[in-house]
Amino acid sequence: MKRRSFLQQLGGLALTQGLPAAALAKAAQAPAIITSDNSRPVIDAGVAAGAYRDGAIVWAHVDRPARMLAEWSTSPTFSNVRRERGAVANADSGLTARARIGGFPPGQDIFYRVRFEDAGGRALSEEVTGRFGSAPDIERPVRVAWSADVCGQGWGIDPARGGMQLFKTMADARPDLFLHVGDTIYADGPLREHVTLDDGTIWNNIVTPAKAQVAETLDEFRGNHLYNRLDEHYRRFQSEVAQVVMWDDHEVRDNWFHAQTLEGDQRYTEKRVAVLAERARQAFLEQYPVTMSRGADAAIYRSIPYGPLIEIFALDMRSYRGANNENLQTALTADSALLGSRQVRWLADALARSKATWKVVAADMPLGVIVAHQAGRHEAAANGDDGAAKGRELEIAGLLRTLKERGVRNVAWVTADVHYCAAHYFNPELAASKDFDPFWEFVAGPRTPAPSPRERSTRPSVPK
Repeated sequence: MKRRSFLQQLGGLALTQGLPAAALAKAAQAPAIITSDNSRPVIDAGVAAGAYRDGAIVWAHVDRPARMLAEWSTSPTFSNVRRERGAVANADSGLTARARIGGFPPGQDIFYRVRFEDAGGRALSEEVTGRFGSAPDIERPVRVAWSADVCGQGWGIDPARGGMQLFKTMADARPDLFLHVGDTIYADGPLREHVTLDDGTIWNNIVTPAKAQVAETLDEFRGNHLYNRLDEHYRRFQSEVAQVVMWDDHEVRDNWFHAQTLEGDQRYTEKRVAVLAERARQAFLEQYPVTMSRGADAAIYRSIPYGPLIEIFALDMRSYRGANNENLQTALTADSALLGSRQVRWLADALARSKATWKVVAADMPLGVIVAHQAGRHEAAANGDDGAAKGRELEIAGLLRTLKERGVRNVAWVTADVHYCAAHYFNPELAASKDFDPFWEFVAGPRTPAPSPRERSTRPSVPK
């Protein structure tokens, strides 16, 4: 077979599997290397580090079953290196693995590198490196970036237009932490190869089989996450900035809740959203450095302190909610739940315990925006009623009242979801329910590669 023909077929295979072609193309440089490299595991989607309470979780995807080997140092030359043996990547983990590292000196650049060892211990992959900053132990400026909504509404990766340029912009700004506040993928948003823009030019999407249809199987959900890592800016960013990753609705489908069924949506053969959500949740926990656990008890909500100035409180607004409804209940029940009672208690207690100057609550849906599922049914907390709190607002009002009673100060919320930027000031003097301290909520997004119309009809809500 001619070398050019082989490379073309190899690139096609890489996209079929949802993997960067460059990673597999290394095997095609010369006949003498093909055999050698073919016996070695390949890290094919870059590396990433997730911020954790007392360290970090290092993540990578590999092309075959193998064990992760992670090393870290405060020097880019990896002097005084420390090593951790990570998990085994296999079919059950979607060929992903994690290693937990820690014991960092405060306020330092931490350099890490990852290799994989094959099952027999005979071959090692090439190493892939990354870096992030450890939490400081003194008060100094901390730069936090947040956004959401990646590759939504038909906008995928167009290499001719530079791919996902916003990731390059964020990487160049060198944030200390990145808060990915949901819609990490659009599992319900298939891509077309060509999209005609208003000016008549063509947006040319890379399309993989996983992105050519709605995701239903576990492998299709996995393929959606791997698709984003085809972009060089995405891979660079995830390797250079410690992340706090959450999920929202499009990891499963738009505006989902567990009791939902899809009888009217002919795109889906599996009509039970609870089944889709279980598969999507597993894929999400596999594909990001969120937790070392992938079990049913793995919590997506968590807190991450980052020095004396800031602590992050990441929420999960999907797993514990009731069905989307009119959102006008006068009592707090399972039907009006959004965070769920257990998560609300955790959040109130964790905020009260925090010694950080600023407590940043990262929420996948905004408080101050009405997000309509459909006529008469609401997706977020706000319901548009001008009176006292009702429905899901009861949960938020109770939380805010508790924070005031316990003297918790300097709480700010950051969120996304609605595909525009905004700053909302919640002033108790202007609210129907006044029993809370004033606070700000900041909205940002999306990170879809191209400008996109608003995903939902929204309008500001009057604070309750």
